[in-house]
Amino acid sequence: MPQSLVKIIVHIVFSTKNRVDLIRPEIEKELYAYIHGIVENNGSRLIVANGTTNHSHLLTSLGRTDVSQLIGDVKRSSSLWMKKKGVSDFYWQRGYGAFSIGQSQVATVSEYIRNQKIHHAGQTYEDEFRGLCRKYAVEIDERYCWD
Repeated sequence: MPQSLVKIIVHIVFSTKNRVDLIRPEIEKELYAYIHGIVENNGSRLIVANGTTNHSHLLTSLGRTDVSQLIGDVKRSSSLWMKKKGVSDFYWQRGYGAFSIGQSQVATVSEYIRNQKIHHAGQTYEDEFRGLCRKYAVEIDERYCWD
């Protein structure tokens, strides 16, 4: 086959450093539009992005991009962008979660991401992340999850 075709769908989750509430409603839409551009510039496609004041969820179709490279570019570039927008103490946590999903799960995961603010009315980021790790059967060592 002379053509290389790739579709790897990944649910990506990461928080602000120490879960500080820095993603304010007045900048959130613009932040996710900026992240959309970063994802596209990496040869991937952003399906949906949303979060709360202290963390973000991205559902992406990777193409031929390495997930760690994509996340590094997203976090580095968006952090600099937030600082330029006046949020001088903005940092993302060092780690992240990246969970592969199948095409049949895209609608369900997209809805879950769109409803982040509803989910977090009664659930912390830490509890949500633990639940995602259980759901995707990923073992975590909490000594290294919460920077």
